[in-house]
Amino acid sequence: MTSVEATAGRWWHRLDDGRIQCDLCPRDCRLHEGQRGMCFVRQRVGDAMVLTTYGRSSGFCIDPIEKKPLNHFFPGSSVLSFGTAGCNLACKFCQNWDISKSRETDRLTDAASPERIAEAARASGASSVAFTYNDPVIFAEYAMDTADACHALGLHSVAVTAGYMHAAPRREFYARMDAANVDLKGFTESFYFQQTGAHLAPVLDTLQYLRHETDCWFEITTLLIPGHNDSDAEIDAMTRWIADRLGPDVPLHFTAFHPDYRMLDVEPTPPATLTRARAIALGNGLHHVYTGNVHDVEGGTTLCPVCHAALVRRDWYLVLDCQLDASGECPHCGTRIAGRFEAFARGFGRRRIPVRLAA
Repeated sequence: MTSVEATAGRWWHRLDDGRIQCDLCPRDCRLHEGQRGMCFVRQRVGDAMVLTTYGRSSGFCIDPIEKKPLNHFFPGSSVLSFGTAGCNLACKFCQNWDISKSRETDRLTDAASPERIAEAARASGASSVAFTYNDPVIFAEYAMDTADACHALGLHSVAVTAGYMHAAPRREFYARMDAANVDLKGFTESFYFQQTGAHLAPVLDTLQYLRHETDCWFEITTLLIPGHNDSDAEIDAMTRWIADRLGPDVPLHFTAFHPDYRMLDVEPTPPATLTRARAIALGNGLHHVYTGNVHDVEGGTTLCPVCHAALVRRDWYLVLDCQLDASGECPHCGTRIAGRFEAFARGFGRRRIPVRLAA
């Protein structure tokens, strides 16, 4: 069993000037002895890279899968969720900033090996484990080992991520993921650079890679921030790109922003903005477009793209009813709905249950 204290990091190389370069994400951090990358959790120790947060978490919870959000991945099921600390983006609007911007000693109060996490998920009745709260890209070794342990017990693995990752580690990472929700934070380079300190192109590359080169089920989330990424023109361009490059069946979630972290001077997203964005996306041919962080049954309902029957109705994270079974076929016209489904008995509900794990 791997140590839950630290583990050797992967995806790095030595430079001629004596530094080592991290090759995990487009940050390409170049480190002298003892220095950490921008994510904070990957550190040079001696002549190697170390993942300092391996086996250490900011906490574990049982959540509804709809909270990730994933609406087409076993609706109504429960998922054991956890994160670590740090992030490789610098989003001014981060809604989990107390975790993603924290230092490891501040937040990492729970510890567990990959095998222990998988066992706890099975014991809780969860069908999946989600790497979330902060981006699993930066703790990829821990997430991948945990995914392997989950698969050994018949459980699914889920990544909630910004998709900011180089091609080589991306191949290894997503080979172990059954589902992902990717944050497409905006659709202009200026927004990405000014508001997240990152770039748009690598995220678009990840989305196209997932769609065309993997079997990993994925959905997309865009947090709409008033005055920053919510214009008709940007939403139109983004949803046309999704329809053209990824296809009409990729679910898209428009979620409401609330003032947080370094964007306290921006008003919360009006529900009407989400409704407007959804209408634009549907008008551009996307089949499954949802609103999030609001009570909106219409915006949370999965419709058959052919006969338009309401197949899964939701209110926020609560599944009100589900007409889909393991076949994923519309019971009214036989159309196969994109996603992963199973017989629906009773949804987990909207509750969130904290759990403690021992190493």
